[in-house]
Amino acid sequence: MAGLSLYFEDGHDDLDDFGFDDYGSECDGIRITAFLDAGQDNLTPLGRLEKYAFSENVFNRQIVARGLLDVLREFSDNENDFVIVMETVARMSEDAEPTVRAELMEQVPNIAMFLHESRPTFPAAFSRYLVPIVVRFLTDPNNQVRKTSQAALLVLLEQGLMGKGDMESKVCPVLLDLTTPSSDDDYKIEAVAIMCKLVTMLSKDTVEHLLLPRFCELCSDSRLFQVRKVCAANFGEFCSIVGQEATEKLLMVRFFELCSDSLWGIRKACAECFMTVSNCTSPEVRRTKLSPLFISLISDQSRWVRQAAFQSLGRFISTFANPSSAGLLFREDGTLREVSKCPPPTAAPPCSTLVDRCERPLEAAVCTETQGGCAGGGDRPGDIAAQTLADSSSAPGSAIFPASHSDFAYALGGQDHAACSPGPNPHLETQRRGGETRGAREPESSEDSYNSFHYWRHPLPDISQDLQQLQIQGPSQGEAGWDSQGPATSTQIQQVLDSLQSRLDDPDVQAQVQVLSAALKAAQLESQAEEEDRVEGAPDPEPSPPPPDPTIDPDPTDPPPPTAPLAPLAPLAPLALEQSEPDIPEQPLPTQQAPPESPEKDKESAPQLIESMEELQREAEPTTSSEEERSKVQNVIPQQLLDQYLSMTDPARAQTVDTEIAKHCAFSLPGVALTLGRQNWHCLKDTYETLATDVQWKVRRTLAFSIHELAVILGDQLTAADLVPIFNGFLKDLDEVRIGVLKHLYDFLKLLRAEKRREYLYQLQEFMVTDNSRNWRFRYELAEQLILIVELYSHADVYDYLRQIALTLCSDKVSEVRWISYKLVVEILRKLYSSGADDLGLNFTNELVARFCHCPKWVGRQAFAFICQAVVEEDCVPMEQFAQHLLPSLLGLSSDPVANVRVLVAKALRQTVLEKAYFKDPGSVYAEALEETVMSLQADRDRDVRFFASLDPSRASMDTAALI
Repeated sequence: MAGLSLYFEDGHDDLDDFGFDDYGSECDGIRITAFLDAGQDNLTPLGRLEKYAFSENVFNRQIVARGLLDVLREFSDNENDFVIVMETVARMSEDAEPTVRAELMEQVPNIAMFLHESRPTFPAAFSRYLVPIVVRFLTDPNNQVRKTSQAALLVLLEQGLMGKGDMESKVCPVLLDLTTPSSDDDYKIEAVAIMCKLVTMLSKDTVEHLLLPRFCELCSDSRLFQVRKVCAANFGEFCSIVGQEATEKLLMVRFFELCSDSLWGIRKACAECFMTVSNCTSPEVRRTKLSPLFISLISDQSRWVRQAAFQSLGRFISTFANPSSAGLLFREDGTLREVSKCPPPTAAPPCSTLVDRCERPLEAAVCTETQGGCAGGGDRPGDIAAQTLADSSSAPGSAIFPASHSDFAYALGGQDHAACSPGPNPHLETQRRGGETRGAREPESSEDSYNSFHYWRHPLPDISQDLQQLQIQGPSQGEAGWDSQGPATSTQIQQVLDSLQSRLDDPDVQAQVQVLSAALKAAQLESQAEEEDRVEGAPDPEPSPPPPDPTIDPDPTDPPPPTAPLAPLAPLAPLALEQSEPDIPEQPLPTQQAPPESPEKDKESAPQLIESMEELQREAEPTTSSEEERSKVQNVIPQQLLDQYLSMTDPARAQTVDTEIAKHCAFSLPGVALTLGRQNWHCLKDTYETLATDVQWKVRRTLAFSIHELAVILGDQLTAADLVPIFNGFLKDLDEVRIGVLKHLYDFLKLLRAEKRREYLYQLQEFMVTDNSRNWRFRYELAEQLILIVELYSHADVYDYLRQIALTLCSDKVSEVRWISYKLVVEILRKLYSSGADDLGLNFTNELVARFCHCPKWVGRQAFAFICQAVVEEDCVPMEQFAQHLLPSLLGLSSDPVANVRVLVAKALRQTVLEKAYFKDPGSVYAEALEETVMSLQADRDRDVRFFASLDPSRASMDTAALI
């Protein structure tokens, strides 16, 4: 309004007409409604409003339009006068001058808010007078008026000032008329934009009934690419409103057309809203239709389309997330929590179904035992032919995914394989109890629960049918076939073992080495026995041990029994399981009740092993080359999407797609990890390590801010193995990266095991050193995190490590850092006394008295007064301890020469100490001293001290932060 005088510099003679007799042209503040004041014309205020609202002078009409809100307030007390003003507004909306109409429309949202507040008095004024003006101006021939009316309409919708009936009966019909094929191009483009923004404020039924058919037509508008571009940019909003059924039935075809549009801008807009569209489709449509469509956008010929697609790739992958399989779900506050999956109380699925699931090598199926059903599904058919492992659930109906991070990681880490056998398994309960005892006795290591042999290898062939066929053919035929090859000598076996020493990292080779070692030992024992027979005569053979009784529960602390006989055609599966589960006693197969064979059988089966080893050795080179590809395979999302995501760290992508593509990859990595689940972390591990060492600090900063969320997703075992080294690297990075780690230091440390967490006590002091000493917010954030971290450590560790950091922060140059550090000191005192370490608490109390109460600087003495008040307010120190060790020093500060110190002493005594029952008791030995001190403060020469010393404690306590 300060520039209003410019209107009158060229026409100063008109000032008298406006009633501005007392104001000059250079006045900075002119009252808009001054024209309503009585003047020489002797007109009433309404008459003067009528005169100037329809004056021949354009500036007069603009001034009236600009001051309509104040005019309405002037006449809101009289209903008749108010109606006259609203009718004047309606007549002014028909002004021939566009600037007057634009000025009027700019005031409509403010007038609407005033009418909304006055709804009890004027309930229908807005709908009767203002809505028709807004709707009519949408078709105004002047572009400025149209733009102003569109902005006003959106404000009315966002503020909820326009009712549903007005939108459906007055606004939507106009928009539909403006979007017809025969409508003017400019009107049509603007109407489409309004309609797309309007859709988020309407109900689902209204959108489906009124706007959805027209929107589908506009998506196929072949004449105006601007219309198609607006539709593509807002496609996700329509899908979110109408829901899955209408999206797949009506909108999906249009979306495919827009994604293949000839203009790259439209395809780019589709790529940007792809995640929203994907959220509104079924998993089947998402996997079979949207995934190939997104791959085509990633491979688009336009760099800008590829750039937008890669930026949306991580968000699109996140739409595949399934809380029931990932075991994690977002709360409303944005934090992750674990969810437990409980099977429905129905009969277990048939064994064939679980076998089918077992044949999918990368899908970890975890089942609970039910009566008459199968006991869970493993990954490898070899498991079915080998043995039954302990299931993670202890009882029918129990949660498959435990609540704690370690248990959840254990459940997903390869310990939950169980053999599928029809009918109840007599060995399952025995092994389950053994597994539970072992789990309670030993902490699970990352190696035990995350063995790559369990999950990330191609499945062995199902040989159960072949075993049955061999048993039917009879033992004589099989033995003849085996014996015809001749026994293998220990020299031959040793040669094969020597050739495999360089490839012991492969789990398959480890299993074969174990088989060959057993055969070698058998061959050596036989050769020794034959030599003894020739010299001394052969002794009687020792009888074979009897088969284990399945009805007897073995002691889990006992060593495992001798290994069962190995089927010659499939020697790997049982031994691989034996290697990964050394604590679970092996049980005989349900179909094989024979006792274990003699070591001669192992020796006789060695030729097949040697032959298979030689063949494996010949194929070693191609197998090794495909190991890396196999490690990236999963079945949660389409593999092509994962491959494209992993390629975002390729330096070539930064040259051909986007220079910040690595940052987008880092930003979306937690969402991708949540989608794949911790069982598929191996697919992302290398990519995460590459991003953590990226040369751009923005990439590392992004990872630092999200590493605590990734730790929740992965669990404590994978966090300790893979994230802790990267976390340690971030601690030594630039301050821009370290601040991301520091802001969530508590969230990350609480996920670590106690022994691992304790290692960071030595590194907390390093946060006190920053690249820029003026970066006080870094130290402020450290103090805030330490307040939370105190609960994670023992009282001895808090006293030895955190105490010194807190005292240093209390002496910081910046008052904000000191303020938050005093609260840290209080938390440390609470920790010491609540843990029963009264001696450490007393030492710390004496240190506070020496450092602050007797500080030569008044800031330190003031800090002591504040700490004493906080200690009493929080009840973190027993009152007798406070009265004995802190109260005398606090009372001594009542005569401090600095008024700011005495102010906080008066506040602490009057508002906190005297309100405690311990000091209110008339028999208290401190009551007299407190009363005398307060009375002296009430007579202090400083008025602020007198005010706080006399302040009624029942009143709201005043903030004295500015004094510190």
